[in-house]
Amino acid sequence: MKTSTKSSLIISTYNWPEALRLCLLSVIAQSVLPDEVIIADDGSTQQTIEIIDAMRPVFPVRLVHIWHKDEGFQLSKIRNKAIATSAYDYIIQIDGDLILHKHFIKDHLNLSKPGSFITGSRVLMSQQLSERLLRLQKTNIQIFEPGLGNLFNRVNASWLSRYLADRYKTRDIFSLRGCNMAFWKADLVRVNGYNECFIGWGREDNEIAVRLLNSGLRKRTIKFGGIVFHIHHREADRKGCQENEGYLTYALQNKSVYCSQGLNQYFTAYSEIEQAESEFSI
Repeated sequence: MKTSTKSSLIISTYNWPEALRLCLLSVIAQSVLPDEVIIADDGSTQQTIEIIDAMRPVFPVRLVHIWHKDEGFQLSKIRNKAIATSAYDYIIQIDGDLILHKHFIKDHLNLSKPGSFITGSRVLMSQQLSERLLRLQKTNIQIFEPGLGNLFNRVNASWLSRYLADRYKTRDIFSLRGCNMAFWKADLVRVNGYNECFIGWGREDNEIAVRLLNSGLRKRTIKFGGIVFHIHHREADRKGCQENEGYLTYALQNKSVYCSQGLNQYFTAYSEIEQAESEFSI
């Protein structure tokens, strides 16, 4: 296993503190921990802050909360802010409505390879199972537990995961989930991170995959590993999807490798904050 790879786990969230707490509990239970966890908060209220503050004293690694004002669905922007403040070379990205399999981080690190990024899938959970786990705050899920979908996505088999990594839908930009991806930070810097033209639900993850592929990276797929269980909820409002489809089409047609409204606008601000914190600690 690649124990020398230092990782930042970025968890995006918005106003679902009960699910975020369950997600964080599943991070604590990892067989291999990330080196830091960054909550990318798209404008949640005080309840989410209280959950994070309550967990921070017992959390096994650095737990950072990056928040901005709620001005609508701005996932690309808050992810960029979290990426800019991350301290490590490898970034694993999830959503806060997931429960992680105990080997999730380990599986991702085992497949990490320079010159590539990783995309994964998810296991859907029924409303009944989701409500029970939220009520009990339980993260241990059995492979044949009633209420789970996507049978093959539940199976953890490292040898099969390694075999399929460079064989399964390697050029398919639609075969990915932004809730389960991993990148080298340097590659995200090269393409300028997420495109903040994307407002509202959809396609920001496909578009960044296009630019990463156009820049010469390979897409690796994590199957039979990197397992996440998706807590049931109503689907997001998709009214902005048509405009976002247009941005994706532009990237495809123009073979884009860079976006103008992206990650670079945050580095100066966060480096100044980190320097101030360092000087204060001295």
